Amino acid sequence: MTRFSGRRAPERPGADSITREAYSHEVSSAGFWPGGGEIQGPAFYSYAAPEPSGFAERQVRPPAAFYHPQMKEFLLMYDDVRTADSPKTALLEFLQSTYDAAADSGNWDRKSLER
Repeated sequence: MTRFSGRRAPERPGADSITREAYSHEVSSAGFWPGGGEIQGPAFYSYAAPEPSGFAERQVRPPAAFYHPQMKEFLLMYDDVRTADSPKTALLEFLQSTYDAAADSGNWDRKSLER
């Protein structure tokens, strides 16, 4: 899931045409990763591009969620969602709080965007 601020983002030097278009505006994006590479096991992720100042330091929910400095995104491991008292609530908290972190850190016009 991706949400856009409505503002243009700085160009990504050396990006191909698809990546250039995909990141032509500020975004908050979230999804699911089955695992691999830096991620040991399936996880939900959320990032902001370009990453606004202070994004990585924001507190997100649920408490099991964390910021991965090399990946530059917040992660919530699938097993933490699966074993939560309410998996639905845990995932919704993650998605909402990471969007809040991106939008608030990036000074998005939330009143206009969320009407």
